[in-house]
Amino acid sequence: MRYRKLGKTNEEVSILGFGCMRFPQIDGKIDEKEATNMIRHAVDNGVNYIDTAYIYHDGESEAFVGRALSEGYREKVKLATKLPTWLVKNREDMDKYLNEQLERLQTSYIDFYLVHNLNVETYETIKGYGLFEFLDKIKKEKLVKHIGFSFHDTIGLYKEIIDDYDWDFTQIQYNYIDEDYQAGTEGLLYAASKDLGIVIMEPLRGGALVNNLSKGIKDIIENSEVKKTPAEWAFKFLYNKKEIGVVLSGMSTMEQVVDNLKIADTQGVENSITVDEKDTLEKLRDEFKSKIKVNCTGCKYCIPCPVNVSIPNCFELLNNASMFDNVSVSKEIYNNILVKEESDASRCVECGKCETKCPQHIKIREVLKEVENTFKV
Repeated sequence: MRYRKLGKTNEEVSILGFGCMRFPQIDGKIDEKEATNMIRHAVDNGVNYIDTAYIYHDGESEAFVGRALSEGYREKVKLATKLPTWLVKNREDMDKYLNEQLERLQTSYIDFYLVHNLNVETYETIKGYGLFEFLDKIKKEKLVKHIGFSFHDTIGLYKEIIDDYDWDFTQIQYNYIDEDYQAGTEGLLYAASKDLGIVIMEPLRGGALVNNLSKGIKDIIENSEVKKTPAEWAFKFLYNKKEIGVVLSGMSTMEQVVDNLKIADTQGVENSITVDEKDTLEKLRDEFKSKIKVNCTGCKYCIPCPVNVSIPNCFELLNNASMFDNVSVSKEIYNNILVKEESDASRCVECGKCETKCPQHIKIREVLKEVENTFKV
């Protein structure tokens, strides 16, 4: 296993981190025997960063991880979990959830504690509840070692959050097709300039960069001068960047654990990408992006919508369905989340207010009709 210093934390962390939100399951519950074997095999082979959260596996992940790290394994790892921001209703809730997490995880302290999923809706609210006072307190009391946040929003807000507090590290979605998405490369470099440790999530875009690949993507990989698997290409892109400390992988099988351990060893050298490798990655990125349906940057100028249509989310699902040749996944999210929240495209009353605010001059009303026609049941 290869290790890197995680920014100002000065912690030596494995470049491969174990993400605990996609464990194997039996009848909708974590397969504890197999998942325990997977975690312990990873740790025995050098993985020392374990990442979970309050809500993973319907709230079962933390308690399971606590059990899996018994028998001496807790002492071998850096443990990360996250404050569920959307559940916090006051300052006291922050202490309540942290205490519950410590109990679930069977530990007296957490190495890396993140404020989970900060975005424009959650950030100002939780900050108003006394977030920074809470973070100062739990660090002073040594309940946590390092304070960070995970992020899903635009680059402007990302920089604002970084500048608001003396964070130790940050966690962002990043991969070779998301260089301009959310925090993106600009955010990666900004965080690094502040000496923040950088943890990467979604290196494979939830499996979309390795599963059900189109003929065009397969042809690029097969015709490349350098032979790598789809997963190797994705991890190589990330491991090459010296700013990145840990790349999280939500592993679901022992085969994935073994494969990712091998990739970390063979592809994990920073600043090692060759001209041929760079060329192949650019071709892969361009092929995926050539299938983008709507040129939405996610700036969110179009919202709030008068009738609550979640325009950026509608467009993201439409683009994902096209880019990854998988309508069914986006359709399920659309109907199980947006329709139930009454923020789906069918709510549009064609007032046109959103189009007057769109910097990309997207014909939003027309595209929303395509979204509805694509995903409606």
